[in-house]
Amino acid sequence: MFENGFFGNVLSKYNETASASDFLNNTASAAASGTIKPGEFFLCVGISLLIGFLISVIYIVTHRKEGYAQSYVLTMVMLPAIVSLILLLINTTAGALSLAGAFTLVRFRSVPGDPKDIAYIFFAMASGVACGIGYVGFGIVFFLILGAIMFILSIVDFGGSKRRHMTLKITIPENLDYQGVFEPVLDKYTRYHKLRRVKTTNFGTLFELIYSVDVDEIIDQKKFIDELRALNGNMTINLVFFKYDDKIYEN
Repeated sequence: MFENGFFGNVLSKYNETASASDFLNNTASAAASGTIKPGEFFLCVGISLLIGFLISVIYIVTHRKEGYAQSYVLTMVMLPAIVSLILLLINTTAGALSLAGAFTLVRFRSVPGDPKDIAYIFFAMASGVACGIGYVGFGIVFFLILGAIMFILSIVDFGGSKRRHMTLKITIPENLDYQGVFEPVLDKYTRYHKLRRVKTTNFGTLFELIYSVDVDEIIDQKKFIDELRALNGNMTINLVFFKYDDKIYEN
C-alpha cells in the first residue's frame, strides 16, 4: 500500500494510470475511470474513521470544563469517513470536493456554533479529504500536529482572559426612565460596561436593556444582581457569558 513511501498516494488508480499533474488538473481520463481495490478502500476509510474518533477525543478533552453535545462529538467521528468515501467513489476531484463541502454546511445551517467548534469541523473534513484522495500519510501527520497543538493550547489556556466578558439583561417597566439609573452599580461591580441594545417586550409593557460588561471573578455576583433588582423593581435580570448570547436571545 505504501510503495511510494509513507507520504505517497496509496490508490493504485492514480499511481498506475495518471501523473501527478494529471491528477491535480483532473484531465486524466484513465485515472478517472480507475477502480479502487478493496484493500485501498478499507485502508482509506478505516484510517479516516480512526482519525475522526481521535479528533472527537481531543475535542472532548479540550471541552471537558465547558461541556459539549454528544451529537457534535459523533458527527466528528463520522465526518472524515463520509468525506473519504465520497472522494473515493466520485471520480472527478472537483465534484467530490464540492459535494463533501456541502456536508459541512449542515452544521453551519442548523446550530450557531462557537468558532472553535466550526474549526473542528474543518479539522475533521481536511483529514477525510487527505485520506479520500489516497494521502493517508499526510492525513495522519496533519492530525498528529494539529491535535497536539490544540491539546497543548487547551492545557495552557492560551488566549484565556482573567475577566469574564458577559451580557447583562435587565427588564424594567415602561414608565421607568433608565437613563443613568444603573450606571452607579455597574461602575461599582464591573471593569467595563456598555449599553448594546434597548428593546420592548411583552407587547410594549416592558423594556429590556442589554449591556456588555466585564466582571472580575472575585466579585459577589449575588450582591451585584441584588443591587440591580432594587433599582428595576425586582424584575428579571440575566447575567450570561457572551458565547451563550445567541441561545439567550432565541428564548
